[in-house]
Amino acid sequence: MSTYTQIFGQQVLVVTADPSNPTVGQMWYNSTSKTLKFLGTTTAGAWAAGGNLATARERLGGTGTQTAGLAFGGYDGTSSLANTEEYDGSSWTSGGNLGSARYSLAGAGTQTAGLAFGGSGPSSATEEYNGTSWTSGGTMGTARYFLGGAGTQTAGLAFGGRSPLISPAITAATEEYDGSTWTTGGNLGTARYALAGAGTQTAGLAFGGNNPATNATEEYDGSAWTAGGNMGTARYRLAGCGLQTAGLAFGGNTTAVSAATEEYNGTSWTTSTSMATARRLLAGAGIQTAGLAFGGYTGTATTTATEEYTGAGSPVTRTFTVS
Repeated sequence: MSTYTQIFGQQVLVVTADPSNPTVGQMWYNSTSKTLKFLGTTTAGAWAAGGNLATARERLGGTGTQTAGLAFGGYDGTSSLANTEEYDGSSWTSGGNLGSARYSLAGAGTQTAGLAFGGSGPSSATEEYNGTSWTSGGTMGTARYFLGGAGTQTAGLAFGGRSPLISPAITAATEEYDGSTWTTGGNLGTARYALAGAGTQTAGLAFGGNNPATNATEEYDGSAWTAGGNMGTARYRLAGCGLQTAGLAFGGNTTAVSAATEEYNGTSWTTSTSMATARRLLAGAGIQTAGLAFGGYTGTATTTATEEYTGAGSPVTRTFTVS
């Protein structure tokens, strides 16, 4: 009978503790737990419950990663919020308050270098976060709320939105931030609000939006927007994260509150596993293989719910008990 070594050309590593940084395809035997383990990859995306926000809210801003997320502003059902929360991969803790309480704002950047812009008012205000406190940044040229955002603190991207101060009230305007000032970029092909965004300043992604809902997707190259593949589910008041070639869309409104999730590969969207909590007006952070959804409105109440997404192809350890 053939042995494992004869078949695979290698021996199984025997260890007393799991390797700290195994590679995909690696197998080992843990002599302490008497288990055989293998690092493979997931075959489908899935959501799992994360730690709840301390403050239930909708229409909030979000940015960062799945293990270092940032939630700020929003609406608690009664009033605008200024408070900020930071996520460490398991729980949320309080951060520094925004200088200006607002909702329906956009965000970009990281937990230690975040960017918040636009929002209720309508507002043209921009604030920068350093991991502890917010300070004022450059003012946008177009005051608006329900806008999309992408990029970093020193290379931000704002697009779309709504404002009663401009005509027409729903805008296609795009602006680029360099860390101090906003300058005009190329307009969206379709003016819209309540949309979601992802990517970078030179490779941005805009999807969904409006009321009634649209499934339109557009891609930005640093100067102009072009049409991308349509989402499978038209919706607005959704959230997103990731990159132009690896985007993630989740939640929102169709004709009802949605839990739908879709992945973008730079050309087309494919349906993935739905969130456990259907909601609109939520925020997102992270990447396609490690996304974060938090807050929102379920159709009956604002929520503190946080969910973590693991995309297809992500590393996963599989364990086999050995007698």
